Amino acid sequence: MAKSKITAPSVLEAIRQIKKGTLLPIYYFFGVDGFIINEAYQLLEKIVSPLITTEFDKQIIYASDKSLIEILDAAYAFPFGSDKKFIVVKEADKLKDKEELVSYSKQPPSFTTILFLHNGGIQNIANEPFHSLYSFGYLFEGKELKGTNLIEWLLDFANSKNLKLSEENAQVLVGIVGENRSMLELQFEKFSTFLGDQSEISIETITALSTELKEFNIFDLLNAIGKRDKAKALKIVMNLYENGNDPIPIVSMLNKYFTSLLRLNEMDEKKIDPITQARVIGTNKYYLKDYERARRNFSDFQLYNAVEAILTADIQIKSSFTDDRTMLTTLISKILADK
Repeated sequence: MAKSKITAPSVLEAIRQIKKGTLLPIYYFFGVDGFIINEAYQLLEKIVSPLITTEFDKQIIYASDKSLIEILDAAYAFPFGSDKKFIVVKEADKLKDKEELVSYSKQPPSFTTILFLHNGGIQNIANEPFHSLYSFGYLFEGKELKGTNLIEWLLDFANSKNLKLSEENAQVLVGIVGENRSMLELQFEKFSTFLGDQSEISIETITALSTELKEFNIFDLLNAIGKRDKAKALKIVMNLYENGNDPIPIVSMLNKYFTSLLRLNEMDEKKIDPITQARVIGTNKYYLKDYERARRNFSDFQLYNAVEAILTADIQIKSSFTDDRTMLTTLISKILADK
């Protein structure tokens, strides 16, 4: 029987622990998401700094400049006068003698917090010293934040700004702004200014403030199509294409959208409640009214024509020499044809 692959906990878990006041003697951060790793690094430094009274007890070391044995010797040495010693090892992926961490991780000194910043991924956590670090709870991965992980980060970020954001509203915000965390952080600056003494970020606040700075995304395209705004839909689909979006997922999302519209009448006839309808078609209940409006804007004949145009486009992508720009323009024109 094959062994299951070992997966390190997310750096988000380390952030949660640090915020609760739990400090580990070792942190080994690795992964592709430098954004969240840097956020955890800054938080750890902020928490540890008050425990350090002299700069001699705070060191930043590049792995290419010293051997791990030298670094660990510094970690074993008592602080000069502080309660803690804080050592940051950058580019830890370049360490040649990582195996030394196996013995260090078994009994690290309590007066030292040492942080290793490893660029990129780790091929096999089952190998040492990573397995030991994992076993003792010192290994954390900076995973690319998508889906649930991104929502969790967004909720934590809102809380750090003393703002109240529900999970449902967080999903709406991501749907409007996209998954770029710099853009998401920018929205919170606007929320804070707009809300003043208030703290709750409502749907109304999100839709009022987040729309103006967002980049075009697939949700903008679906919204324009649902309103039968042909000029805007063509502008958005070209913007998506010119910014490097692959036509295949665009066509796939259009197929899902129109399949959902076709299902609305059936669910209405069965008197299915709105929350269940939203879940079935894979949207937030806040957006269900947009689907209902779009369904009213398309006759049955226009819906079936749209589905046929999408299927034709899907075949063209996979089997013909039609250029993507022409295919996308033709597809939107057919979907929003008057007859």
